Amino acid sequence: MPANLMSKKVMKALAAEAAGVAGSQGNARVKEVAERVLYRMMQVIDECDVSMDEFWAAVGFIAKTAKNGEFGLMVPGVAIEHFLDLRLDEAERLAGIEGGTMRTIEGPLYVAGAPLTKGEARMDDGTDPGEVFIISGQVRGEDGNPIAGAVVDLWHANSKGGYSFIDGEQAAYNLRRRIETDSEGRYTARTIVPNGYGCPPESATRELMNMLGRHAERPAHVHYFVTAPGYRQLTTQINFTGDKYLHTDFAFGTRDELIVTLDRVTDPRRIAEAGLNKPFARTTFDIVLTRERAQAPRTVVQREHVIAA
Repeated sequence: MPANLMSKKVMKALAAEAAGVAGSQGNARVKEVAERVLYRMMQVIDECDVSMDEFWAAVGFIAKTAKNGEFGLMVPGVAIEHFLDLRLDEAERLAGIEGGTMRTIEGPLYVAGAPLTKGEARMDDGTDPGEVFIISGQVRGEDGNPIAGAVVDLWHANSKGGYSFIDGEQAAYNLRRRIETDSEGRYTARTIVPNGYGCPPESATRELMNMLGRHAERPAHVHYFVTAPGYRQLTTQINFTGDKYLHTDFAFGTRDELIVTLDRVTDPRRIAEAGLNKPFARTTFDIVLTRERAQAPRTVVQREHVIAA
């Protein structure tokens, strides 16, 4: 069939009817959004001459994604989660909120309730032969003053790219910790250098990436939630210089301001000072939180997470 068969008037009327716009029942917000989504979907079908076979194949693909529980992976893969961050960045700028640490995507693998310690924590259980890694930093406010009692919630993959509660191989809460900053706003985490990961070979997300001519790999990274009373929650992550996928992260999580360099420590004196007996890696990641403000867009996102068994 040729493209652009339908008039915009017909499509708008049909979308409005399907969304129940004229009726007084239902949820007004849902109706408002549904009308626009339906209209734009009809436009795409008409403009691209989407065949019935193509349409129902897409429906089946969406059903497969849902059956696999992959939407949390696919949404960042098509840049929507990054777009939401960019939009929130702009909303904050217009609200006069600037100067804090850059945000980036949360991703789909957070698990609430990690063990909480004060000042420092060991995140790994000692079973992974990966390189010892020490992350330290200070949480400060916009005025430069340290924030004592902030909670730094960290999680990352192991040396094979797997996450506890996800890969079925690790102990509960391995490589997941919450650290309350000390009186100087400082935190220290001893862990292992994580590896990046790729979408499973049989996943709908990798299938989509293949169709788009893109890879489905993430560079190594460490996730952060940072919270403190009176401050806006920060969702962010750090990446490491030199990673093969650093600037082509399929999930669009890399932001230049969040790239850190790993310092490989081989000097015996520094190794001993760290309480270790072999070389290790370390980096510093300081965090600046912005004050909460009335009428500012929310930074705490209500979304489904993996439930700790």
